[in-house]
Amino acid sequence: MSPAAPRHVPVLGRQAVDMLAPREGGAYVDGTFGAGGYSRMILDIPGTRVIGIDRDRTAIAGGFDLVERSDGRLTLIEDRFSHLGQVCAAEGLSTVDGIVMDVGVSSMQLDEADRGFSFRQDGPLDMRMGHDGPTAADVIAKASESELADIIYIFGEERHSRAVARAIVASRKEAPITTTRSLADLVARVVRGKPGDIHPATRTFQALRIFVNEELDELQVALEAAERMLKAGGRLVVVSFHSLEDRIVKNFLNARGKASGGSRHLPQVAQADPSFRLLTKRPLVPTESEVAANPRARSAKLRAAERTAASAHAADDQPSWPRLSDVMRGG
Repeated sequence: MSPAAPRHVPVLGRQAVDMLAPREGGAYVDGTFGAGGYSRMILDIPGTRVIGIDRDRTAIAGGFDLVERSDGRLTLIEDRFSHLGQVCAAEGLSTVDGIVMDVGVSSMQLDEADRGFSFRQDGPLDMRMGHDGPTAADVIAKASESELADIIYIFGEERHSRAVARAIVASRKEAPITTTRSLADLVARVVRGKPGDIHPATRTFQALRIFVNEELDELQVALEAAERMLKAGGRLVVVSFHSLEDRIVKNFLNARGKASGGSRHLPQVAQADPSFRLLTKRPLVPTESEVAANPRARSAKLRAAERTAASAHAADDQPSWPRLSDVMRGG
């Protein structure tokens, strides 16, 4: 490629691309394009092709310059990364050599007050990574008290979830809750933090963001799509930023990294051969210097695996947690 603008290096970016091990002429999916950090490093390898996916059209628009300089090797698609199979098929790819995903909200999104992700800046209570579907304000207005409590507890791991839900329902009877500041102030009156603790609203905001964007369901479906799309020897690399995401990735790779489906009580049921070989027995984490340079990196974990020649395993059952469609249609 021709000379570039200053390069954005994502958290654990170098480690992620080293694990991906892109090779000349290979085809790769950057499932969460963002500022293009992974794609740039992959495109540094001669002859590589990258399909970059992001549901945020702002990120896609920001990558147009990189597309122009890639000599036709980078294609950007506005879509969910759970649709990576359909996206690749539309681009003429039935298999790929590697897939990298950086899960969760991006620094760019957090820094834009009008996107409504951060309680540190006042803005509309939006939180959508894309530009369609219900906002966080819509969920706050529509969900019942019990639904709000479940959402905040399950996706935010907030032990005061019932008290927060009660406060939200009481407050919305007086006036709609439509800004990040109003929600953060409300939660701070219920969840009392100690000096040095995270902001009292952190877990509630995390929960709403994950719920509005269906992030955990998206991740599970994307992992299964990656399993189907990767050719033998192809690699999957996932960087996650909190325990709920990392648990899904860990459980998925552990389950696929060993034979499954058989039982000593049902010997007639054939075992599914391992579809992945684990490359990281324990997750890689940022160095102290990387955390010092970027405090948001402190919770990042990287897991990677290499696809075997075995068939993909059957899709997993979806957990029975609250879902956006159910809440928005009223149960």
